Amino acid sequence: MTAPPNHPTTRQSDNPTIVLGVGGSISAYKAADLCSKLVQDGATVYPILTRAALKFVGAPTFWGLAGQPVSTDTFDEPFGPQEIAHLRYAELADIFVVAPASADVLSRLAAGAGDDMLSCVLLARTIQPVLICPAMNTDMWNHPATQRNRKILEGYGYTFLEPGVGRLAEGVVGPGRLPEPAEIVTAIRGTLAHRGDLAGLQVLVTAGPTREPIDPVRFLSNRSSGKMGYAVAAVAAERGAKVTLISGPVALSAPPNVDVVRVETAEQMADAVLSRSNNYDVIVQAAAVADFRPVQVADQKLKKRNGVSAIELKETLDIAAVVGKHKHPGQTLVGFAAETNDLLVNAEAKLASKNLDLIVANDVTEPGAGFETDTNRVTFLRPSLGPENLPLLSKTDVARELWNRVLAIRRA
Repeated sequence: MTAPPNHPTTRQSDNPTIVLGVGGSISAYKAADLCSKLVQDGATVYPILTRAALKFVGAPTFWGLAGQPVSTDTFDEPFGPQEIAHLRYAELADIFVVAPASADVLSRLAAGAGDDMLSCVLLARTIQPVLICPAMNTDMWNHPATQRNRKILEGYGYTFLEPGVGRLAEGVVGPGRLPEPAEIVTAIRGTLAHRGDLAGLQVLVTAGPTREPIDPVRFLSNRSSGKMGYAVAAVAAERGAKVTLISGPVALSAPPNVDVVRVETAEQMADAVLSRSNNYDVIVQAAAVADFRPVQVADQKLKKRNGVSAIELKETLDIAAVVGKHKHPGQTLVGFAAETNDLLVNAEAKLASKNLDLIVANDVTEPGAGFETDTNRVTFLRPSLGPENLPLLSKTDVARELWNRVLAIRRA
């Protein structure tokens, strides 16, 4: 649909601007109530309805409630022909909300589809938060494909509001109901409350493993995927910090609005961190840096027929200890402790010896909390305070909790 006469193409006030995506679900009628509540709450709401949504609700309803044009097709011109609509939506939004998010919507977003206005807008998103509110049949929600799509989207930094449990359209009782509009409004308020709360902070994050060469082909490394450190960097940027990420070799894309410095070895990681550490307000050392490296690196590939009786190793530089020793007033240091036993004992020792303000400890042998997963179960420890255990969360949610505590430390 085209814009009405004199439709403004910039924000009308300091109140949040929300792009509301509505998927095809019987619960789409609740999205109309949600739209109304958001407008009453002072938000500017731009509704986008998928083709399937139009089978359940009409565009005029949302136009009337929002007071804004409603997009239902990729080629709509809600801001006039001079604007590329999906890019303009991505520029205007403070937050994207998809409610209801059907199984089909989740599948297309996880696949990176760009076949309608909603999917194109989210592909054009940069750092704004995305709140996904699923609604579907219980079996569809529990299906491995849907849960895989959820993990993919959480990996993008999307937040999921858990579906409610109750009677569904087909008469079955179980999880799959769209959360009530009041609950969604509360979640939106909570998400936006953190908007820009890290603005002005210079943040340095390390992530991923290092590789210590044995010969031109082989190396010593570990199973770190970098997902936790990348989530920490992405959330910090999303909340307004200026972020530098020093990354070991990982198969991850650079987070939006984050400067990435790529390194390979522990020595390179040390050089990159120590040459910059004095310039940052907060340093989060999430990288799994190798503790040892070979004394000698062979010039040629070692051959089995020649035999190798042993590989002599030596310790690498303890980067966290050096940073902690030279910590300056007003600087906040955060470390990670990935352990297999005596979690609290080892984490508390590291907290003290590295002069850290906060350490994030996890037992990598626990299901869902080890390397290469999209989730984590962590314990926060601070000097003179007892351990704080978190439930199993996505790594993005763990990152959010980490930054909440960093802010509390800096405001104390």
